[in-house]
Amino acid sequence: MATQAGVQPAVTPARSEGPPRALLIGLSLGYFMVLLDMTIVSVALPAMADHLHVGLSGLQWVTNGYTITFAALLLTAGWLADRFGGRRVFLSGLVAFGVLSGVSALATTLPVLVALRLALGAAGALLLPSSLAVITGAHTDPAARARAVGAWAAITGAALAAGPVVGGVLTATVGWRAIFLINVPLALVSLLITAKLAPETPVKQRGGLDLTGQASSVVALAALVYALTEGPDLGWSATGVLAALALAALAAVTFLVAEVRAGDAAMVPLRMFRSPGFSPAVGAGLLANFGLSGLLFVLSLFFQDGRDYSPAVTGLVFLPLTLPTAFNPIYTGRLVGRIGPRRPATLGFVLMGAGALLQALFTGDSAAAPAATAAGLLAFGFGVSFALPSLVAGMASAVPAEFAGLGAGVLNSARQVGASLGVAVLGVVLGLSPSSADGTRRALLTAGAVLLLGAVVTATGLRGKAPAATT
Repeated sequence: MATQAGVQPAVTPARSEGPPRALLIGLSLGYFMVLLDMTIVSVALPAMADHLHVGLSGLQWVTNGYTITFAALLLTAGWLADRFGGRRVFLSGLVAFGVLSGVSALATTLPVLVALRLALGAAGALLLPSSLAVITGAHTDPAARARAVGAWAAITGAALAAGPVVGGVLTATVGWRAIFLINVPLALVSLLITAKLAPETPVKQRGGLDLTGQASSVVALAALVYALTEGPDLGWSATGVLAALALAALAAVTFLVAEVRAGDAAMVPLRMFRSPGFSPAVGAGLLANFGLSGLLFVLSLFFQDGRDYSPAVTGLVFLPLTLPTAFNPIYTGRLVGRIGPRRPATLGFVLMGAGALLQALFTGDSAAAPAATAAGLLAFGFGVSFALPSLVAGMASAVPAEFAGLGAGVLNSARQVGASLGVAVLGVVLGLSPSSADGTRRALLTAGAVLLLGAVVTATGLRGKAPAATT
C-alpha cells in the first residue's frame, strides 16, 4: 500500500531481548548444588559412620571439611571472577565440583573423603561469586537484573528445604554414596546450559591477590577447628591440640596485621567495619549459622542413634524447619522494606533460640517429645527465614557503596565460619556427655544461648532501613 507524501510509515521499535531464561536456570542450578551439599550430608552421617567405621570427630570433619575451604576461599573466588571473568571461573568450578562429587562417592577411607570434601569446598567457593557476576553482566536492565538476582538468591531456601529430605531418601534407598552422585547430573546440566548461553563477563583490573591474608585465614580457621574437633579424643593438653591452638592464634594475628598494612587493597578492608551496623550484621551472620549447622548436625545424629529413626524418616522430621525457608523469605523481604532489618532479624533469632531450647526439654522418651520436636523445628525454621534475609539487608545498608560486593562476600564467609564452629563446638559438647540424650540436650541449650545472644546483637547493633532483600 502506498503511503501519503511526506508521511513516514510507522516503525515499531526493536525490543531488546534479555538473556534467555535457561541461562538463569543453569546458573541457579550451580548455586543450588553448592548449597544442597551443605545440608544433604547431615542425614547420611550415621550411615557413613557405620560404613567407614569412624567416630564423632570423623563425622565432624566430613561436615566441616567442606565449609572450612568454602568459607576461607569465597573472597578469593570473587577476586578470581573479577580478574579472569565470571564465565570462565564458573565453568571451571562446575567441572571441578562434578568430578570431585563423583570421586567422593568412591571414597573408602575417612582421610580420602575429608580431602575430597576440602576440595569440594574450594570448587563450591568458585561457583557462588562467579554465577552472580554472570547474572549481573548478562542483564543490562536494572529492573531485570534485580529480578534475576532475586530469583538466584531465593534458591537458598529451596536448597535448605531439599537437603535433609533428599539426603534421607537417597541414603535409605540407594546408600550414602548417592548424596554425592546426585551432584554429577546437576553439574552436567548446568554446564551444558551455561557453556552455550553464558556471555563473557568483563575482566576487571584488580590489585594483586592478598596471599598473606588468604593463607593466614585458612590456617587460622582450620587449626581452630582441628583443636576443637580432636580435643575431646586426644585430650586438651595433648601436644597436637595445644600446637593447633597456638597456630590458630598466630595465624589470626598475622591476618589482622596483613589486612591493616594492605588498607583498601586487603582481602577484607578493615575500613568496612567502621560503618555502623556492618560488624553486628557480620557477627550475627556467624551466630546464625553456628546455630543452624550445629543443630542440623546434632539432631541428625540424635534422631537416628537416639530415637532409631531411619534416614528417610529423619529427613521428613526436618520438614518443619526447612519448609518455612522456602517461602517465608519473600514476606521477610517485604517486611524489611517497610520497617528495616533490625526487628525482623531480632525476631528471627528469638524464634531460633526458642526452637532450640524447646527441643532441649524433650530429649528423653516423653510422649510429648515428637510434638515438641515439630514445634521447636517449626519455630527454628521461621526464625531462619526471618533472620538471614534481614542480615543481608542490614549489611547492604551499612557497608560503603564501593564495598557492596565485598561486604556480601564477608557476610557469606562469616556465616560459613559460623557453620564450621557450630559443628565443632557442639560436637565437643556431645563428646563430653555421658549419653546421646544428655549430649543432645546440652548441645541444644548451648545453641539456644548462642542464638539468643544473636538477638541481643541485632537488637542493639543493626540499623538502617533497607530495601527488600532475599536470602
